[in-house]
Amino acid sequence: MNGKKIVVLGTGGTIAGTAPAAQDNIGYTAGQLGLAQLLEPIASLDKHRLVIEEVARIDSKDMGFDTWTCLALRCAHWLAQDDVAGIVIAHGTDTLEETAFFLQAVLAPAKPIVITCAMRPATALAPDGPQNLVDAVAVAVAPGACGVVAVCAGTVHGAFDVTKQHTYRLDAFSSGDAGPVGYVEEGCIRLSRSWPQAGTGSIGMVEILAGARQWPRVEIVMSHAGATGRLVEALRAQGIDGFVVAATGNGTVHREIEAALLEAQAAGVRVVRASRCPQGRILERPGDALRAVALSPVKARIALMLELFEAC
Repeated sequence: MNGKKIVVLGTGGTIAGTAPAAQDNIGYTAGQLGLAQLLEPIASLDKHRLVIEEVARIDSKDMGFDTWTCLALRCAHWLAQDDVAGIVIAHGTDTLEETAFFLQAVLAPAKPIVITCAMRPATALAPDGPQNLVDAVAVAVAPGACGVVAVCAGTVHGAFDVTKQHTYRLDAFSSGDAGPVGYVEEGCIRLSRSWPQAGTGSIGMVEILAGARQWPRVEIVMSHAGATGRLVEALRAQGIDGFVVAATGNGTVHREIEAALLEAQAAGVRVVRASRCPQGRILERPGDALRAVALSPVKARIALMLELFEAC
């Protein structure tokens, strides 16, 4: 670590979860243990180099804007310290990809922010959290590491590409056809492509988010067989700033929901398309009336919210 510190931020999640019985991997309560309890038994970690801070103790399915803003502010604070090499975030798996995308979008850090997790609670017979934490620290101190990445089951995923692809297995995440950034092998990092791009984020954006009374409202609607425009119309009646449509295939949208979205767009509501497909990206065609983005629907929602912030 060259004498520099690694800051470990806790947000709860399965990695800090407990269950009534050791053989129970699904009937747990997330976010029950503190970071000190998680890290103390891991003998291979040099705890003198670790700075521990609890940001939240939640189930990541309940992740919200307040926690994101607090997390981004704490990351920005610690990254600005010369004696900090990088940050590790212990996070739940359910919204990990969204948090990773958000932090990369607003910070794009020149130092590494490594988000890690677990698919089994801390009380499991064979918990996966300890190894994931060890691997995350190894990534945080890797020469040249930068940007926001996720580390799970020995694989390093970039923030823009990572998605949760499995409900149960330990290797639950994928980077799709982009492929992973690399792998952690006995504490060494084997890169397969470049680290996420650094240098385009801004603490100013984080401060704007922190000072906002409310975030722009952007909702995801799905195009599917038998879709209608009624959900779009109902959401517009409540007041909405943007829509992401989870489109079929190469960005196709059922004609009825498309008509409702075009009407919303004409009225000043921002609309973007993202594909329901877990791999590939939408290839736009001349004359497409709805803008497409090369992101998953949940990440496209975050990107559109940030666009709307910047437009204010």
